[in-house]
Amino acid sequence: MRAAEPLAVNPNGGVNVPAMAAPPAGHEDKMTSVFTIQHKTTYRYRRPVLLGPHRLQLRPRESRDLRVISADIRVTPASPLTWAKDVFGNAIATVVFPNPAETLVIESRIAIEHHSAHWPRFDIASTAASFPFGYSGDERLDLGALLVPQFLDPEARLLTWVQGFIRSAPTHTLSLLTDINAAVSTWISYQSRDEEGTQSPLVTLERGRGSCRDIAVLLIEAVRSLGLGARIVSGYLANRGEEAGATIGSADGGSTHAWAEIYLPGAGWVTFDPTNRTVGDFSLIPVAVARDIKQAVPVSGSYVGTADDFLGMTVEVKVVSNPSNGAV
Repeated sequence: MRAAEPLAVNPNGGVNVPAMAAPPAGHEDKMTSVFTIQHKTTYRYRRPVLLGPHRLQLRPRESRDLRVISADIRVTPASPLTWAKDVFGNAIATVVFPNPAETLVIESRIAIEHHSAHWPRFDIASTAASFPFGYSGDERLDLGALLVPQFLDPEARLLTWVQGFIRSAPTHTLSLLTDINAAVSTWISYQSRDEEGTQSPLVTLERGRGSCRDIAVLLIEAVRSLGLGARIVSGYLANRGEEAGATIGSADGGSTHAWAEIYLPGAGWVTFDPTNRTVGDFSLIPVAVARDIKQAVPVSGSYVGTADDFLGMTVEVKVVSNPSNGAV
């Protein structure tokens, strides 16, 4: 699929995303949709194995713009779920299996109401409107590790690369971040990759290709090197159809996806999807936020056995959107 068109930055500081024709006169700049998300993960083993505890991050993060209508998560072999919230406020379900099994199936069916803007506006504080800027003492303390790059870069190659987009000092903060977000997808070609793990940002730059999680991590590490707080987000990418434009990484029925959020005083956490060069969450359904991508995988767990016992894993995702009228 093709990428979304480049972003348009308004002279007054607003950003138009996703890039599409301007809405007709009188058209509300808000859309309310009801999504049904079906997510099925199947593990197969050569013989019955003892399954360790599994950690599930499948319930979307509720907020002013997202409400969970219903959630049904089922596990085969049947085992009870225990719920908690992690340090980031993500909803975590843990399941423990008392008996060995040859097959593990985790299915979720979740309905949500999602409010989003075609043309989001971000009320960035005047102190952060121009880059470089400094966070307050409390902000720096609370952002903590989200300010610190997670990958080694002894020669500062990533910092040198991202500094190439700073054309003047000071410069407009949101325009700079929009440029970097778009540039990542220009430098890096999207490539679906089923293997576990994430490439380091330097490997992604060298190869010139990567999955959505590789591309998101590259953006996060780049802006962290500039002193900005950023975090990874995992969730779902819904294809809203021709109105939204095609999106990379989304089949017609939607897919799992990863993107970034950058903290800007006043506006708070602003969504950037470098895979599709968009700003804002028009087609994004967040499930988990984290410092490191390893903390945001939908399903994680272990088993007792040999490597040969594992025969494979399949993931099926379908996201169905039912637009509704009525402004938020």
